[in-house]
Formats: sequence, C-alpha cells, structure tokens
Amino acid sequence: MDALSDIAFFALLVRHGNLTSAARELDVTPPAVSRRLALLENRLGIRLLNRTTRRVSLTYEGELYLEEGRRILDDLGELEQRVSSGHSVPRGLLRVNASFGFGREYVTPIVAEFLQAYPEVEVQLRLTDRPINLVEEGFDVCVRFGHVPDARVVARKIASNRRYLCAAPAYLEKYGVPATPNELRQHKCIVIHQTNAAVGAWRLSNGTEEETVKVRGAVVTNDGDAAVAMALRGLGILERSEWHVAPYIRSGKLQLLLPDWVLPAADIYVVYPVRKNLSAKVRAFVNHLADSIAAHQVVTDGVMNQW
Repeated sequence: MDALSDIAFFALLVRHGNLTSAARELDVTPPAVSRRLALLENRLGIRLLNRTTRRVSLTYEGELYLEEGRRILDDLGELEQRVSSGHSVPRGLLRVNASFGFGREYVTPIVAEFLQAYPEVEVQLRLTDRPINLVEEGFDVCVRFGHVPDARVVARKIASNRRYLCAAPAYLEKYGVPATPNELRQHKCIVIHQTNAAVGAWRLSNGTEEETVKVRGAVVTNDGDAAVAMALRGLGILERSEWHVAPYIRSGKLQLLLPDWVLPAADIYVVYPVRKNLSAKVRAFVNHLADSIAAHQVVTDGVMNQW
C-alpha cells in the first residue's frame, strides 16, 4: 500500500471509531482491516491506535499522523482541483478558529450558512480565547480582534469595532455617573481577563489627553458573556466591545459612559496564511464571512444599529 492510501485508510478508520464499521464501508472483513492497520503500524514502527473489541482511540503519534495526514490529503485534493480546472468548487476540510463569545454569536451561524451553500466542504470550528498561532496550529482561517502583526498571514478587516464603557441604570443610580476617567478608580468595575495584559488597566483618550486607569474589579472573569450578565444585574461598570453591548445600550439596559473618551479599538479581522494560490474553500469562506458581517455595519448615533 502506498503512503497516501494508508493515510486515507487511517482517517476513515478513525472517523468510524471501530474496525467493524470501517470494514463495512471498505467492503472487507474486520480481520482484514486489523491486518492492514498492523502493517501500517509495523511500517512506521509506532502504535497509532489503542483498540478494544468495540472501539479505537488515538495515541499521541496517531493523533499527529491523522492531523498531518489530513492536511496532506487536503492539499493534494486542492492540487488536483487546480490541475483539472475544478478550483472554482470549494471542497475539503476547512479549519476555522474564533473567540468564544463572537464565535458563538456570529461565526457559528455563518459557518452553518456556508456549509449549506457548499456541501462538499467539511468544517472544523474551534472556539478559544487562548491566542493561537495560525500557521503552526494548522488553521485555515481565524477571526481576530485588533492589530495582527504576524507577517506570515493576511489580515483582512471585516468590521469596525469600538470598545465601550457602560453600566446598568440601577448601578448608576446607586453609585453615580463618572465624569472623568480618574473617577473610575472609585467605582466597582467588572474586569475581563482573557490575555496576558495587565488586569483592570483601562486606557482612554479624548484626542488630546490619554489616561490609563487601574480600576478595582468587583468581578474578574475570563468570559465576556458572564461579564455582560453581571453588568446587566447592576454589579459594576464594564468595558466591552460594541458587537456585544450595543443592543443593550440601544435598549437602555446599559448606559454609555464617558462618551467623549475612547478606548483602543478592537476591529475585527479575518486572518489566513500567505499563499500564492489561495484555495477555493478559503477564498469562498473569507468572502462569505466578510459579506455576512458587513450586514451588521449600519451606524446610527455612534452605536452600531444591528450588532
């Protein structure tokens, strides 16, 4: 058996999760599948799977072989598409990364729409607030906030996204409305800690002055949804992206604070590796994502109308 067919065989076996189901698709007996797996492991000199009579599970080496092997098969499929002039049809495995909050709210439904439009594409969607290395971790597309300095990737801005300070009316009635950034030090604040940046250090500018205020956290959390829920209950002042809080500001559930001061922007980018020939699936998904997000970019009175 050649190496490529071995990779395809192994990927099929892992997808089925047991020898019997894989044998049924291959139209061979389970012992034949077991013998082929043994030959593959003997050739590589490692164990790829831990197996019982009912199921199989990946070893560390098996997981590496599967992930890298899928990438090889995917690249081969794209090469064949280009050679056969079929490159205009998106197909194959697409690996997408986004943050938890924005990923759940916006990216997930966009991925669902994309899969309906392109049934030959398979998507692995991984949501994480941990900064990832797009190239080293093998993602095709990432959705990121803020400046992207990595020269090995293309960063296409798909949406403007400001950060706002806001609080529930109930909190402001009890503790007052801050008139200057410095007054934030006396308030209860809700702090989101998702990166290695200093916790509770809010940087504001009014065009001529810039102030960094170290706020006191009534609540510190790593989850944006939890922070917004706390703010809506009147537990403190929140710094949060407009995609998340603009609807609450428009409805009056949260009140915008210090409107003459701005926080560093967190514009939204779709990021993908630099490649001479961008695959059809990546090109189609990037355009679909950009078009879908653009539908939310209607501005009224400084607050996004549809976020």
